[in-house]
Amino acid sequence: MDHAPGIPRPHGRRITLWSAATALALSVAGLTAAAGPASAADVNNVRNAGYESGLSDWTCTAGSGTTVSSPVHSGSAALKATPAGQDDAQCTQTVAVQPNSTYTLSGWVQGGYSYLGVTGTGTTDVSAWTPDSTTWKQLSTTFTTGASTTSVTVYTHGWYGQAAYYADDVSVYGPDGGGGGDPAPTVPATPSGLSVSGTTSSSVSLAWTGVSGATGYNVYRDGAKVTAVTGTSATVTGLTAATSYTFQVTATNAAGESAKSASVTGTTASAGTGGGGTGAALPKHAVTGYWQNFNNGATVQKLSDVPSSYDIIAVAFADATSTPGAVTFNLDSSGLGGYTVDQFKADIKAKQAAGKKVVISIGGQNGTVSINDSASATNFANSVYSLMQTYGFDGVDIDLENGLDATYMTQALRSLSSKAGSSLIITMAPQTIDMQSTSNTYFQTALNIKDILTVVNMQYYNSGSMLGCDGKVYSQGSVDFLTALACIQLQGGLAPSQVGLGLPASTSAAGSGYVSPSVVNNALDCLTAGTNCGSFKPSKTYPDLRGAMTWSTNWDASAGNAWSGSVGAHVHALP
Repeated sequence: MDHAPGIPRPHGRRITLWSAATALALSVAGLTAAAGPASAADVNNVRNAGYESGLSDWTCTAGSGTTVSSPVHSGSAALKATPAGQDDAQCTQTVAVQPNSTYTLSGWVQGGYSYLGVTGTGTTDVSAWTPDSTTWKQLSTTFTTGASTTSVTVYTHGWYGQAAYYADDVSVYGPDGGGGGDPAPTVPATPSGLSVSGTTSSSVSLAWTGVSGATGYNVYRDGAKVTAVTGTSATVTGLTAATSYTFQVTATNAAGESAKSASVTGTTASAGTGGGGTGAALPKHAVTGYWQNFNNGATVQKLSDVPSSYDIIAVAFADATSTPGAVTFNLDSSGLGGYTVDQFKADIKAKQAAGKKVVISIGGQNGTVSINDSASATNFANSVYSLMQTYGFDGVDIDLENGLDATYMTQALRSLSSKAGSSLIITMAPQTIDMQSTSNTYFQTALNIKDILTVVNMQYYNSGSMLGCDGKVYSQGSVDFLTALACIQLQGGLAPSQVGLGLPASTSAAGSGYVSPSVVNNALDCLTAGTNCGSFKPSKTYPDLRGAMTWSTNWDASAGNAWSGSVGAHVHALP
């Protein structure tokens, strides 16, 4: 969310420059599910896959590549490639393959925007990508060679003007192409450090230490396999309240599966344990508004001034502390005309008594809260829970616009949920780029906490053109932009009740992307009932769609509450 009127966020400017240009690549990369490992008989056809021999067998554009000893995913070396100017730091290798064969392309990346792909397949070239990542993350997809294809080109690259990226352990597993390659993997070691990171009345969250050479992990509950994941955390859902379960985990790769880890016991919470807030449940269709704890030219408000059409009020924003991951909240009394902490707390209680929810928002345009290890995840959960107890907040909103770590943000929110109970409200406000693919860390986090997540109100502004779920490019400012991008979330695994449309309340509220309330209403009608659509019409309707969000209640007030008056009434009138 913007702090200042009319100034797009850095992410918004960047996306405008490249989103349309990479649309075809993203339509493959963003919407393709990660593939499983190849069979044990297959080989890795990539040579010098772990960069242990420097850049041997690899060619990088404009001298952009080098090898480093840290960070590495495994072994003693990894690739570091740095984009500069009009160069995206692409590094390639020609890999021998067999015709009419299926291969799994995989690699581990870290750092700036990172891409992994293959060209020259003779069929459909594929790729995968991820935005900035502070930890190693696996990219994976599959491809099939054509009838006369004997070699393909594997590539990694970053993005113009962005930070350097790192790559390691690149593989093309499949039939031996005869060109040599790295040895086939061995069965990975048994995972260690398995622990329970959070519980609810129906789920147990687990985390463990990663194993070198593993491409995935299997999770077992009471001896039976219940899920498979690629990361080092998982949430087992569908459990009975107040019940103990035993869990183990194994590591897998193309060579096989490790022995089971030491077991841990997780006990689900009792049903109906209380949370940080009070009052009635949210309505089926809800409106979210951000309330500004600062004066940036919009109408200054007390919480009591926020119209009743807002069902969830996100207080923007919490502040980072010197403790990693921890946050605090400082009411800007002087900037808000002498609004006192006691008045603020009383207004929260009054809103809750009227059936509304008030949450504390973390992040914003300039937010720098970083949750990138278990300690910072614990600090985050403890500090947010403390704010809930101090002020009476019903939950938390995640609006981190400078990247997040899915593993540890999941751990943090699970831990918070175990403290606050089933009434906890969790909302998220990712940018459009964050929800283009289920492989993106924001999308992964949302799916990881799906059983405790309230709503994702993606920001359909300050983004430029983006892909819809049909693989076509849509420009912001239209009904199609809203419906075709919402479709990605709806098809990607979020429940309709967890999807909301986030728009600016006025032209002053964002650098670009404002649409009139009638456009928002048409998009809501299109998604819920199949009416008032533009050129894109979803394949099915989603009558349980949660609703809409705006930045901000203050900018809405500056425009005479035109947004909430129209969209609010329309949302609440949805069947």
